[in-house]
Amino acid sequence: MPRPNLFLTYVTDTERSTAFYGELFEMEPVFTSPRYVAFEVAPGVLFAVWSGRPDAATPATPRTSEVGLMVPGEASVVDDLFRAWKAKGVTVVDEPYDEPFGRTFVVADPDGNLIRVSPTD
Repeated sequence: MPRPNLFLTYVTDTERSTAFYGELFEMEPVFTSPRYVAFEVAPGVLFAVWSGRPDAATPATPRTSEVGLMVPGEASVVDDLFRAWKAKGVTVVDEPYDEPFGRTFVVADPDGNLIRVSPTD
C-alpha cells in the first residue's frame, strides 16, 4: 500500500532554507537544485524545501502547516532541545509549555513555516 514519503515545505529562498534546516536538524541534503532541495529523514522518506514555480511562494503566502519533530524521553529533553535551538537564533513562536500530548514548543523558519517539537507518541 502506498504511504507518504515526501514532505514539502514551501519557501521563498531555497538556499537560505537549506542552510536553516541543515543547521537546525544537523543534516545534509541528498538532492539539490536551484528551487528544490531534499533531505533524507529516514530510509526512503524525504523532507524537502521547494520554492515551486519562480513566482509561486512569495512572502505574502500564508503559512498554515507545521513540520513536526517528536523526540523520545522526558519533558526535559524537549526543554533541552529548545535551549539548543534558541542558542542557534531560531525565531521562537511558543516557548515550552504542556499540552495533553506532553511538553511542546514551536519555532519558525525564515519564511514563517512552523516547526513543533513534542514527545514521541
